[in-house]
Amino acid sequence: MRLSEIIEILNLDLDPKKYNLNIEITKINSLENGKNGELSFLENSNYFKYLNSSLISAVLISEKDIKKVPKHIIPLISENPYIDLARISKYFTTSLEISEDKRVDEVVGKYSNIAKNVFLGSSVVIGNNVTIMHNSYVGDNVKIGDNSIIYPNVTIYKETIVGKNVIIHSATVIGSDGFGFATTNSGEHIKIYQNGNVIIEDSVEIGSNTSIDRAVFNSTIIRKGVKIDNLVQIAHNCDIGEGTLLAAQVGIAGSTKLGRNVVMGGQSAAVGHIVIAPFTTITGKAGVTKSITTSGKFWSGYPLFEHKKWLKFQAKISQLFSKR
Repeated sequence: MRLSEIIEILNLDLDPKKYNLNIEITKINSLENGKNGELSFLENSNYFKYLNSSLISAVLISEKDIKKVPKHIIPLISENPYIDLARISKYFTTSLEISEDKRVDEVVGKYSNIAKNVFLGSSVVIGNNVTIMHNSYVGDNVKIGDNSIIYPNVTIYKETIVGKNVIIHSATVIGSDGFGFATTNSGEHIKIYQNGNVIIEDSVEIGSNTSIDRAVFNSTIIRKGVKIDNLVQIAHNCDIGEGTLLAAQVGIAGSTKLGRNVVMGGQSAAVGHIVIAPFTTITGKAGVTKSITTSGKFWSGYPLFEHKKWLKFQAKISQLFSKR
């Protein structure tokens, strides 16, 4: 879209003599990853550090912060940048898959076995020796690498990339929309369209009834050798480090990054926008609310304690109750 069209849709005021409003905006992106020809937003002060070095062409920003915008970025003054981002995001999403014509323009490698009632969208690429079982759905522009196995009733949304030697068990959903809404002062929830995708690298195994959400921008990434149990939720824009183990009912909120070989026990969870250091172990039912920066430690409980301290804490509580 032309920048002038975006300004008109959002009902913003910008001087055409001062700025070039005819530039083409091809994508919405984050400040840190944005490129020329892309639009971003800035509302959280934690992200000011990315502003000067960002390559984006324009940014939605509050009037009080306009002086912080460098000269190479066009400021779009907004009363609520996050809400305006939500409003414009739908214009940058790809079309929904509604074709009833199966196996259009797909490429299927040698020795692959695909059940007759599997739906293949357009421009699907499937490697060699791939098995896709009954009632699975593979959306437009999906790629599935060699030797992968997709069990029955798996749903793989558009533009997902699945590596080699990947196993996905029944009823799992890959690439559904992340839970993103901007709430107005009147209480209306405006959908933020999730325009990224999911990338699953080689040798990953995903249990049944697991959900991995597509990114708002760019990709949700499940890195090489990750093993995921049943009933796990991985939200948009997460990055799950190589060799990580996630037990049943783990929940990871959006934009959280796990280092390599992290272990999370059953029903443990992490809030969004944090980092968990490599070789960290989170025991069952623990809640991670802040970044963990030191590698190799065991953590338990909620609020989170180092595991040995948590055991002592539990022993003290037991002693208090036993004296009653």
